[in-house]
Amino acid sequence: MNAPASKPRVLILCTGNSCRSHMAEGILRAAAGDILEVHSAGSQPSGFVHPKAISALAEIGFDISSHTSKSMNDFLDRDIETVITVCGNAEQACPVFPGQVHRHHWPFDDPAHATGTEEEILAEFRRVRDEIQTAFLAYAARRRNGRTA
Repeated sequence: MNAPASKPRVLILCTGNSCRSHMAEGILRAAAGDILEVHSAGSQPSGFVHPKAISALAEIGFDISSHTSKSMNDFLDRDIETVITVCGNAEQACPVFPGQVHRHHWPFDDPAHATGTEEEILAEFRRVRDEIQTAFLAYAARRRNGRTA
């Protein structure tokens, strides 16, 4: 069993761990990595991080190019203080983790399912990225103010 984290661990879950959870992880880690240990995983990991998610975050100054797709099962032996699910499927499949105190469900559309031209698809990634950024920057601010919700 892992030793307790020096910072509270936050695990962000989605189904494939290829888009939404990685964007959220990158944003939250940049905004609150000094006070939170931030990870992401999937209930059915895709095995890759979507290139358009990497590009969409790079446009606003976040580098997630070294992220890898992971299974939520990789975290079952770790103390996780807060689990945040960002899609309905992960919320339904989410187990209770050791040490888990808080659970939030903030669903976002999956930009990987976007159709249309390359520009239309990228616009969908940007739209979802912006929604995720708004939610997770607000969460980081609440955590800095001592609130977990």
